[in-house]
Amino acid sequence: MHRFSLLRSTPFRLALTFAFLFVLAFVLSSAIVYQLMSADLADRLDETILQTYSVVASAYADDGLEDLILAVESHSKVGSVNEQIFSLTGPEGNHIAGNFTIAGLPDGFSMFNVATPGMRSNAGYRAYSGTVGGNYLTVAFSLSETRELERIVLMSFGWGTLIITGLAVTGGALLASRVQRRLDGIAATMVDVSHGKLDARIPLIGNGDDIDVVSGQVNDALERLSALVDGMRHVSANIAHDLKTPLNRLQMILDVASQKTTFGQEVSDDLAEARVEAVQINETFDALLRIAQIEAGARKARFTDLDLGAVVETIAEIYADVAEDDGKSLSVTALQAGSQIHGDRELLTQLFANLVENALRHCPEGTVIKLSVTMEADHVLAKVSDNGPGIPTEEREKVFQRLYRLDISRTTPGSGLGLSLVRAIADLHGATVALQDCDPGLAITVSFPRARS
Repeated sequence: MHRFSLLRSTPFRLALTFAFLFVLAFVLSSAIVYQLMSADLADRLDETILQTYSVVASAYADDGLEDLILAVESHSKVGSVNEQIFSLTGPEGNHIAGNFTIAGLPDGFSMFNVATPGMRSNAGYRAYSGTVGGNYLTVAFSLSETRELERIVLMSFGWGTLIITGLAVTGGALLASRVQRRLDGIAATMVDVSHGKLDARIPLIGNGDDIDVVSGQVNDALERLSALVDGMRHVSANIAHDLKTPLNRLQMILDVASQKTTFGQEVSDDLAEARVEAVQINETFDALLRIAQIEAGARKARFTDLDLGAVVETIAEIYADVAEDDGKSLSVTALQAGSQIHGDRELLTQLFANLVENALRHCPEGTVIKLSVTMEADHVLAKVSDNGPGIPTEEREKVFQRLYRLDISRTTPGSGLGLSLVRAIADLHGATVALQDCDPGLAITVSFPRARS
């Protein structure tokens, strides 16, 4: 396997993408907050400057220049020249009062920088100027505090961006490595399976997330694959074992017939016996091919809504006389109305015919065979029960394997494919087959999903 690389990891790339989008959103929102804060600070500063100008200017009344000078001087002494500037100049631009002389500023709000001894180099000021009693009054406040606040906010946003970026990348790497380990576990399991280790399964964390769900589905698929492969191995072994005897018997019959022909003896009985053996072998292979076709789902195109009770009733009518001739009885004990399912009538007829024939073949005289169709919640239950010898509990799952036969059944006719065909047809219809003990006897229940109205 290739060495894990974060940069090639899809989870890490997704984490980086979301981290980038998150950081971008943080930067954009920070820029908006910064602009709103700057505008609010500027508005507040302008309001403070205008209020201070109004207070100083209100000292002038009825040519009270001295009151105005006194107000300017008193305000000048309160604050430092680095923070607040008050300037009162005469019509000729001469200095009258204040802690600084400013001339040439327009009326209203304006900005200016100063670089004078005793003052901050290139300090920025926000000023409001106007004419009071023919004299020019300017009130200016330093922008240093506002710019300091803006700098602090910018630094905070910058550090916040760095911290968020670091956390996002680190968290993305940790999450990506955790997810990648789980993906590596899936890849390692699939490699093991591809090398023939069919019992390999993807480890589950158990938290129910999407990876656990997908892993569980893959494990289910691997379980079915393992079962199919084991089934094929079992079938191959059974074909080699169970068909070897009739093929050998057929060869012996033909050898005897060949020898009789050499001596001019009658061989018609031998040929008839050989024909019976050949037919039995062909029927076995036909059943295997039919099961394979059903498992491939090729017959689903013929599905229609039908009444399962009618199918079971038809089977009962066909096999009632056969059972009576064989010293057994066959009857329908329950047919609940409305037992509609979605399926193939021909295959369902084959399913119940196999179940009934299986009971007739393996049960002694006097056996009572019962058929019923009932409904339970969203399912239609079809049951075939008898009071015969039944099937041992440890053998009940094995009887659905192809060509598997109980030891007590090997002396009776059959290929061991009847219940395998039943299981294949049931799986095609989304049904389940369950074997229960009737004490004595056996009950086989097939549960079909009801047809959607």
